[in-house]
Amino acid sequence: MIKSYISITKPGIIIGNLISVAAGFFLAAKTEAASASLLAYTLLGVACVIASGCVVNNIFDRDIDSKMDRTRNRVLVQDGLNIDHVFIYAVALLLGGTAVLYRMANPLSAVVVLLGYVFYVFFYTMWYKRTSVYGTLVGSVSGAVPPLVGYLAVTNYISLDAVLLFALFCLWQMPHSYAIAMFRMQDYREAGIPVLPVVEGINKARKHMQAYVVAFSVVALGLFLLGNGGVEYLAVASAVCLMWTRVTFRKMTADNYVDWSKAVFKTSLLVVMGISTVLGVELIPLTI
Repeated sequence: MIKSYISITKPGIIIGNLISVAAGFFLAAKTEAASASLLAYTLLGVACVIASGCVVNNIFDRDIDSKMDRTRNRVLVQDGLNIDHVFIYAVALLLGGTAVLYRMANPLSAVVVLLGYVFYVFFYTMWYKRTSVYGTLVGSVSGAVPPLVGYLAVTNYISLDAVLLFALFCLWQMPHSYAIAMFRMQDYREAGIPVLPVVEGINKARKHMQAYVVAFSVVALGLFLLGNGGVEYLAVASAVCLMWTRVTFRKMTADNYVDWSKAVFKTSLLVVMGISTVLGVELIPLTI
C-alpha cells in the first residue's frame, strides 16, 4: 500500500525537478546569504507540491494512461487505490509543501510554487495536453517554476538572474519533451494526445527542437554575461550546449528518428545535470 502511494507521486519526476531547484538555490546563494537548512526545507516543500501535482495527474489521466503501453499498469489505472483517498493525499501534499515554503523560506516562493501548480494541473493536465499542440509549451512554464522557487527561497525577490534562469529551463523543457514524444509517438497517437511530432510530423518537430536548443544556448551564455554565473559555469555551460547542439543538428531520417530523439533526450539530461552541478561547485560555503 505504501509503495503504491509513493509510486503515484512519480519519484523520478520529483528527483529531476529537485535538481533544478538546487540549481536555482545555488545561483542565488552566490550573492545572498543561504544555509543548508534552508536548502533542505526548500527541497522538501517543492517535492511535496510536485508530488501533489503528479498524484492529480495520475487521477485525471487514467483514461489516457490505460491506452499507453508504458502507463497502462499504473496503480490508478488498475484501480489499486481508492480515488477519494488519493485525492485527499494530493491535497495534503499540496498544503504541506506550500506551508513549508511559506514558513521556512518566504511567502513569495510559496505563491510562485502555487502558480506553477495551477499551470501544471489546470492548464496543462486538464486542458492543453488533451486539446492543443501547444500543450508542451504550457507544460514548460510549470516545468521552469522549480528552479525559480529555489532561487526565490534565497533572495525573496525577482532579479535578472531569476528571469534568465526561468527562461533557460522553459527552453530546456521543449526539446527534452519533444524528444520523448518522438520516440514514444505510437503511445501518444493511441492516447490521442496532440504533441507536435504526431500532429505536424517529425521533421517539423526536429526544426523546432533545433531552434529551442540554439535559444537555450544563447540564454545560458546570457546567464554568464548578464548574471552571476562564474567562469566555471561558462566552461561547463559552453561544453554541454555545444554537445546538445551537435546531437540535435545530426542528420535525422524516417529510419533513425527514434535513435536520434533518444540521443537528444539523453543529452538533455546531461545538460541540466552539468549546469546544476557547476552552480553548486561555484557556490560559496553554506552556513549551517
